[in-house]
Amino acid sequence: MKKFNITVNGTAYEVEVEEVKAAGSAPKAAAPAPKPAAAPAPAASAAPAKAAVSAGAGEHSIDAPMPGKIVKLVASVGQSVNAGDVLLILEAMKMQNEIPADAAGTVKAFNVNAGDSVKKGDSMVIIG
Repeated sequence: MKKFNITVNGTAYEVEVEEVKAAGSAPKAAAPAPKPAAAPAPAASAAPAKAAVSAGAGEHSIDAPMPGKIVKLVASVGQSVNAGDVLLILEAMKMQNEIPADAAGTVKAFNVNAGDSVKKGDSMVIIG
């Protein structure tokens, strides 16, 4: 048996793997199910997570069209944007996708930062 530490979606697991020799040899007892290892503590300099801002009256949210990672925030809070102006860059499947404003308005808030992962439908930007 060999032990490995594997991280899946930010969760660390310690697993044991049995090497199978040749076909026809009798298998040994099955390895126990993977057990979660202690997750590493976040760095002390990491900023605390902020609560997502919801769209208020006269505002709307630009949601993630697909799961991915935020590469760069192009616009800034308080900036006036027109429909089609790029708000941020979302990397998905090794492609960088420009996420545009769908209407003219003012950027009220970003619910993401560069480096954040998003799921499809997550609110990224509030425009009002």
